[in-house]
Amino acid sequence: MIQVGEKIPATTLMEYVEVEGNGCSIGPNPVDTAKASSGKTIALFALPGAFTPTCSAKHVPGYVEQFDALKAAGVDEIWCLSVNDAFVMGAWARDQKTGTKVRMLGDGDAAFAKATGLTLDLTGKGLGLRSNRYSMLVKDGVVKTLNVEGPGKFEVSDAATLLAQAKAGV
Repeated sequence: MIQVGEKIPATTLMEYVEVEGNGCSIGPNPVDTAKASSGKTIALFALPGAFTPTCSAKHVPGYVEQFDALKAAGVDEIWCLSVNDAFVMGAWARDQKTGTKVRMLGDGDAAFAKATGLTLDLTGKGLGLRSNRYSMLVKDGVVKTLNVEGPGKFEVSDAATLLAQAKAGV
């Protein structure tokens, strides 16, 4: 499993962009994690899948609600990762009204989840390999904090935990 002090994996995630601009075409666009995190502080949280009940009711809304506070604490961007394709993540972004507050990034082949060692095997439930629920504060591509949830829990990967860590200057 990835550890505090290590660089996040250099993988490509996909992001659905609905508005053309700044060199981005409408549709799925690749996001190189190394380039996209360079020189920035990222509040990153990952979920097993889009549209799941707890993630839709608590997780994503919590990060949207804490957007201004996270920015004030020095966070440049908020990333939501899930083992879904960019189209599903784009639909979930619209459903959750994330706007430009949270980047909804698809890890369709679970490359990021596998590279971090934070996978959740749900093949027995017909859902395949997924991501664990976790959050991390990433500065210039390096993990500064890591909060991994236990099975069936929602205690440490929420926006309030990451906000407190960002305010503490971790």
